[in-house]
Amino acid sequence: MNDKFYLLTAVTAAIDAGHAILDVYRSPDFEVEEKADKSPLTLADKRSHEIIVQRLGKLDLPILSEEGKNIPYEERKKWDTYWLIDPLDGTKEFIKKNGEFTVNIALIRDRKPAGGVIYVPDKNVLYFALDSLGSFKTDSIDDIEAINRQVIGSAAESTAEAVDSIIEAATTLPVSYSTNRPFTIIGSRSHASPELEAFVEEKRQEHGEVEFISAGSSLKLCLVAEGRADIYPRTGPTMEWDTAAGQAIAENAGCKVFQYDTNEPLIYNKENLLNPWFVVLR
Repeated sequence: MNDKFYLLTAVTAAIDAGHAILDVYRSPDFEVEEKADKSPLTLADKRSHEIIVQRLGKLDLPILSEEGKNIPYEERKKWDTYWLIDPLDGTKEFIKKNGEFTVNIALIRDRKPAGGVIYVPDKNVLYFALDSLGSFKTDSIDDIEAINRQVIGSAAESTAEAVDSIIEAATTLPVSYSTNRPFTIIGSRSHASPELEAFVEEKRQEHGEVEFISAGSSLKLCLVAEGRADIYPRTGPTMEWDTAAGQAIAENAGCKVFQYDTNEPLIYNKENLLNPWFVVLR
C-alpha cells in the first residue's frame, strides 16, 4: 500500500472518531475518570481510540498510542513505519467545552513524521499533510467522507485520484495573512508557565509589539502552519503522540520544529516517549 492510501484511511478514521467524540461531547453529561498520571479520561477517548484502531488495524502497521505506551521498547524499536495516534488531544479543553480538542493521527517513518491528520470535531475542520504533497486545511468534510468511502479498498489509481480531489477541495498551507500584524506567539490555554512568560517578554524586547494568543491541543501547531501565528514555544511536558501529526502539518507548510535548547529536530519512538521542550517556528 502507498502513502496516499494510508492518508485516505487516516482521514476517514479521524473523521469517524471525531463524530463519536461529538456524540459524547453533546450529551447532557459525561463521566470523567482519572488516568494513572491524574489526567482526565472520558468515554470519548475510549470510543475514539476503538474506532481509530479498528480502521488503521486493517493496514498491517503497528499502532502506538497512550493506551499502548507500555509496549516494550525492545519490540517497538524495530518498527520502521508505524501509526502514532492521540484519540482525543485536549481532554481538558473537551471537559471545559471550549471546542479546542482534536483527533491526531501521524504516520511515522524512520523516527520522523511522514504524514499527519488532525481533525477538529467541534469546528468540523480537517488538517492533513503528506511528505512530497504538502500541507492542507479543509472544512469540506462531507465531500471528503464521500470520496473516501468510494475508494477504500479500491485500486491504487482510484486512491491517487481521491487524494487529488481532496487536495483540490482544500486550502494549501500556509494561508496568506496580512503581514502588517504584530509578531504573534501562540501558547497553551491550559499549561501556562513562568518560562513561557519569560519567552514572551524576550520577544517583546526583540520585536516591540507582540501579540499572544492561546489555543488548546494540537491546534497550536496548526495555527503556526496556517500562518496565523509566527512561533509556538512549548516549555512544558508533551508526549510523542501529542506532537507528531502537528509536526507533519507544520513542516510540510514550511515551518521548522526543533528542540528548545539544542535546535535539534524532534525524533520519535524514543525509549522514553516524553518530548523535550520544543519550538515551532514559521
